[in-house]
Amino acid sequence: MKLTGAQILMEVLKEEGVDSIFGFPGGATIDIHDHLETTDIRHYLVRHEQAAVHAADGYARVTGKVGVCLVTSGPGATNAVTGVATAYMDSIPVVIISGQVPTHLIGNDAFQEVDIVGITRPCTKHNYLVPSVEALPRILKEAFHIARSGRPGPVLVDIPKNVQQATTNFKPKQKVKLKSYNPTYKPNSKQLRKVVALIMAAKRPVIFAGGGVILSKGAAELTRLARSARIPVTTSLMGLGAFPGSDPLSMGMIGMHGTYRANMSTGECDLLIGIGVRFDDRVTGKTDCFAAQAEIVHIDIDPTSIRKNVPVSIPVVGDCKTTLEVINSYLAEEDLDKLTASRGPWLDQIDAWKQNFKLSYVQEAEIKPQYVVEKLYELTRGEAIITTEVGQNQMWAAQYYQFESPGHFVTSGGLGTMGFGLPAAIGAQVAFPDALVVDVAGDGSIQMNIQEMATAVQYKLPVKVVILNNCYLGMVRQWQELFYDKRYACTCMDHAPDFVKLAEAFGAVGLRATRPDEVENVLRQGLETPGPVIMDFRVAKEECVYPMVPAGAPITEMLLV
Repeated sequence: MKLTGAQILMEVLKEEGVDSIFGFPGGATIDIHDHLETTDIRHYLVRHEQAAVHAADGYARVTGKVGVCLVTSGPGATNAVTGVATAYMDSIPVVIISGQVPTHLIGNDAFQEVDIVGITRPCTKHNYLVPSVEALPRILKEAFHIARSGRPGPVLVDIPKNVQQATTNFKPKQKVKLKSYNPTYKPNSKQLRKVVALIMAAKRPVIFAGGGVILSKGAAELTRLARSARIPVTTSLMGLGAFPGSDPLSMGMIGMHGTYRANMSTGECDLLIGIGVRFDDRVTGKTDCFAAQAEIVHIDIDPTSIRKNVPVSIPVVGDCKTTLEVINSYLAEEDLDKLTASRGPWLDQIDAWKQNFKLSYVQEAEIKPQYVVEKLYELTRGEAIITTEVGQNQMWAAQYYQFESPGHFVTSGGLGTMGFGLPAAIGAQVAFPDALVVDVAGDGSIQMNIQEMATAVQYKLPVKVVILNNCYLGMVRQWQELFYDKRYACTCMDHAPDFVKLAEAFGAVGLRATRPDEVENVLRQGLETPGPVIMDFRVAKEECVYPMVPAGAPITEMLLV
């Protein structure tokens, strides 16, 4: 059948099971938006293109599907770049459709022309400038395949306006054939036999699980491994939810603001099994001292991530879920009962660390931000989807909200993008309309994309925003306090909008707490109120996130107070 490029795009989107798109129209996408109106695909009009990508990103993280966004050429495309880089750093499958000026104008400095393919080459898994309408179906199918397969990531498809308008014969459900792209899903069995041997011999093993476990849908297999082999588990920020936080074997998050037991265990362990992790600098601290006594196993689908940051004893290239399934099958052949006794002293040590060095704070006259997060956890029973902005709010959410399952913690890990939380919450709410979705925010970060409250109100998306309002750019201020003699240069945010009135201006509900005894009631009221809500909690201004590892120090050298 003969279709235009814009119509072909709609057909491929339907083939790929796309039900929601986040976007902002412009002259270079007007044909696409015109045809989009004739489909059952829901389009959510954001207020800024960065938010379109973040919303598609949030949708992808909670569903495991490919998120899709649509932006116009020029500034529309460049506005999206931060969102693209965010998805790239966290390996999130997103397809970004951008409009482009007609092909005969490319390179002529036409109105709203930028080389978005060139600009995004460093922060996409792959990208395309579509040369003709005939090439469009193949490119679109490849884009979705590349985005979701192997190590996932964002793929940008730049479609010139004349390609959208041109016609060609369209053949449905074309198969993807990429000779040069063949991710390794099945691990080497000999390597896994070595891993099992190390597990059986180890006295002080630790599992370090990351976002790759969640992306591969391998949480159940990870849990089986940890419980059957009696191995304590720590996770990266991106890995929270990969292992039940309430499990006795859970040590919580590792790294710069990790728990005492998680960080100390890496210094004392004799075997560290990294699964779907990057071993980034916020996790390892001084790499020379990281897991210095341990044999390190690194399991990842991306071979370029292995040995990038730390030396590895046994590298394993493969899908995390598939690899864990094989390891579990090999372990089933072993006498696991003997591990109960051999692991006893190690687990006792970790329990002692847990009891003696708990995450703690003192709730006094001012509202402590940790208290707000704890109360949020209690009232939601840990069942909410939590998104965060970036900064202190992010760390307190990671520390004091206990995550039991994957897809319930949505945050910008690798890039650390302020303004991520609210649009990501919108994407998560679109994916699960009946779920409770809460964005834990700071007063600085929320202002970066607070215009998206209009999106939430327009589409009746009942996202809740919990602002830990300390009138500072809190994480930078914390570093200034600890390492720059309290010179709070450019971090004071005392000139801020009245968030309650701002919520009302958007058509949402605004609530505020200024005393500790108001916290629970405000949270309860906000969570029970239909529709979008902003809750403004005036918290202690100079509260710090602890524990903390100074930059460049070993992660076993923590500031505890």
